[in-house]
Amino acid sequence: MSAPLIIPTFTVTIVPQGWQFPAEAGTTVLAAAELAGIRLLSSCRNGTCRTCLCHMPEGKIRYMVDWPGISPDERLDGYILPCVAVAESDITIQARAVRTGN
Repeated sequence: MSAPLIIPTFTVTIVPQGWQFPAEAGTTVLAAAELAGIRLLSSCRNGTCRTCLCHMPEGKIRYMVDWPGISPDERLDGYILPCVAVAESDITIQARAVRTGN
């Protein structure tokens, strides 16, 4: 009998609201927010339109696409695109968000 597969889960905190939700490894921050009943601004969902651009003062992410629509300077300043970003640690994002339920 093999051991059960454990999928790492990280906590995403939205400031200034203080809302928190889990993000499983491999799930975009945007999709995890939606599963938790939180709507972040978004449009294209493929990293090009920049509608979801937000600041990440804490944490580590990786992108699911090679060339997300974010400049090197924006990356250095801590900006991310949640539609194609996957948490690799607990993260904090500063974003406009609305609770939709759940």
